[in-house]
Amino acid sequence: MKKWHYPFLLFLIVATIFILAENKPEYRTDQGSVFGTTYHITYNHNAQLTDQIKQVLQNVDNSLSTFNKSSTISAINQNMPVEADTMFLKVFRMAQNISEKTSGAFDITVAPAVNAWGFGFKNSETITDFIIDSLKTIVGYEKVREEQGTIVKDDSRIMLDCSAIAKGYGCDMVAALFDSVGITDYMVEIGGEIVVKGMNSKGSDWRIGISKPMDDSLATDSELQTVLSLTDISMATSGNYRNYYYKDGKKYAHTINPATCSPVNHNLLSVTVLAKECAIADAYATAMMVMGLDKAMDLCDRIPEIEAYFIYQNETGVIQTCSTPGFPIDK
Repeated sequence: MKKWHYPFLLFLIVATIFILAENKPEYRTDQGSVFGTTYHITYNHNAQLTDQIKQVLQNVDNSLSTFNKSSTISAINQNMPVEADTMFLKVFRMAQNISEKTSGAFDITVAPAVNAWGFGFKNSETITDFIIDSLKTIVGYEKVREEQGTIVKDDSRIMLDCSAIAKGYGCDMVAALFDSVGITDYMVEIGGEIVVKGMNSKGSDWRIGISKPMDDSLATDSELQTVLSLTDISMATSGNYRNYYYKDGKKYAHTINPATCSPVNHNLLSVTVLAKECAIADAYATAMMVMGLDKAMDLCDRIPEIEAYFIYQNETGVIQTCSTPGFPIDK
């Protein structure tokens, strides 16, 4: 080898080492706002995927967000002629299936009632018995169906709201992005719904907290009820301790029972559900908050692919917990 080759070879070696160092896998983070809430994402990769993540979330927003006036669901709610996109149809079918399994406790047609009580994408109304009776005529998952790629409604006043499944589905879509590029360690969180896979930066399972259900409409209280060690699973929590208001001395929480078109009123404060898909966990957590503790436990017995953790008040007002046998918590 000629002498002048040595400096050039040394340059190539140094450059290669520099490139490898620049592209070394490391735990990276992304965060932002979507679906009217925030997201926090951590993943082990050799490059920052901010743009790709934002695009995935924008795609979900364009399909399922009622706050996006140009979304597919907004067009359907406005009775515009629109062919539902593939993403919307997948979530619609999933929602209808869970509605059947929960006897309507989960129901994306509950939007008019959610809006009427002041928890949706329109202003609230002064609720009367007449309004409740009117709402009942346009709420019910059996009143909507899919026909050749379009959503058909029995009544033009029927409106859909996928907020109780869209955050979970968004988590699933970001997780699918990571899987597609070979990322094996990540945590995706959107508005409290979570997907985890592999290990955290310390080489152990992901540590995920469940909030203590204390009245906290401003979400400033971060006290935890318990902390879980999780991997390769999705988690969603539904509760009535943050989204609520008081009127004439009475508390109204955001969980609306589709059967009564009114806020639920029982001793169940919070439900955390584990499932393979976050959209599934998201929807079942909402359904269980509607059903109450006893019926929710019965549902878990019938659906072995989910596990759940419940926080509730007993007859004397003391906060207690219980869980399904497979839920990963010290008994």
